[in-house]
Amino acid sequence: MNPQKRFKIFEVLSKATPHPTTELIYQTPFQLLIAVILSAQATDKSVNKATLLLFNKASNAKQLAQMQLSDIESCIKTIGLYKTKAKNILETAKIIHSKFKGEVPHDRFLLEALPGVGRKTANVILNTIFNEPAIAVDTHIFRISNRINIAPGDNVLQVEKKLMKVTPKEFLKDAHHLLILHGRYTCTARLPKCSNCVIKDLCEYKKKLLIKTK
Repeated sequence: MNPQKRFKIFEVLSKATPHPTTELIYQTPFQLLIAVILSAQATDKSVNKATLLLFNKASNAKQLAQMQLSDIESCIKTIGLYKTKAKNILETAKIIHSKFKGEVPHDRFLLEALPGVGRKTANVILNTIFNEPAIAVDTHIFRISNRINIAPGDNVLQVEKKLMKVTPKEFLKDAHHLLILHGRYTCTARLPKCSNCVIKDLCEYKKKLLIKTK
């Protein structure tokens, strides 16, 4: 795929979604951090239901750090891997409260040192909270990067590095959410909605002509 086509793809996606952002519900950077930790292998909708219960009991790092593990588990038990995630968010809350005075650090190394926080979660925080040009490659972004050939790669790190390299600078800050939303609602895993796709004439998905119009 040439640079001109990539530019056009992001331009069209930006016009279709002028203000792309996360669908996780949060009020503070700390709440988003907890929500993103919980979102691993879970839908945003399921996370939002769980965090509604959790944040009503503990809205900040100090309050969450003082909760009993069993109480946290009861709030998030509808989410997969909830026992491990409960331990991670409790420990993360304690660290944020004690070491960072309740504030989420603006530093990749410090973020990735937190329990339950990997590169993808750190990228979400750096991008969404601190407006850094970071791209967190989830299953949606990995799938469509390879499918439409905008930044193909064998693993998520390859795709991330390629997207950071080939995405036009003016779209870098929003690229993460533009691609996720496109993958979540249009370029879906099992049956992409090619007939309703705003970039159908630009993408290089070889099977798109075989997708039946409904």
